[in-house]
Amino acid sequence: MIETNRLKIYAASKEQMETFIAAQSIDVLKAAYTEMLNGCLVHPDQWEWYAIWMIELKDGTHIGELCFKGINKSGSTEIGYGTDEEYRGRGYASEAVTAVSAWALEQNGINCVTAEVERENTASVRVLEKSGFELTGRIGEEGPIYRKEK
Repeated sequence: MIETNRLKIYAASKEQMETFIAAQSIDVLKAAYTEMLNGCLVHPDQWEWYAIWMIELKDGTHIGELCFKGINKSGSTEIGYGTDEEYRGRGYASEAVTAVSAWALEQNGINCVTAEVERENTASVRVLEKSGFELTGRIGEEGPIYRKEK
């Protein structure tokens, strides 16, 4: 578990992910979370790199999730994140992304964390900038690619 001043962030267990997936009403999210669970089951020794990470306030209130998308051969991992609408604009996403990307960069074999964001998603761009990510000049499937290195 990673703790910040206001948050608790942790990789969910199999049971927590199954419960979370079952509660999803948006098909695209249900499919994405199911893919994460399947990644965990295929790579149990790399659970944290495929799991849904829960973002909670210190009182246990669930406010969002984040994830990594595995580890590639060059030691890079991609992060994705989101907070529930009612908790946006309060710095929670920046706090979570900063803490978890710092944790990732401390792990053996990881030399950078990347993120893709749609250009129009100015709030997400701001999260990455506040969290120390820099624009790479490359474009991915979702938009510009940002990078944070050791």
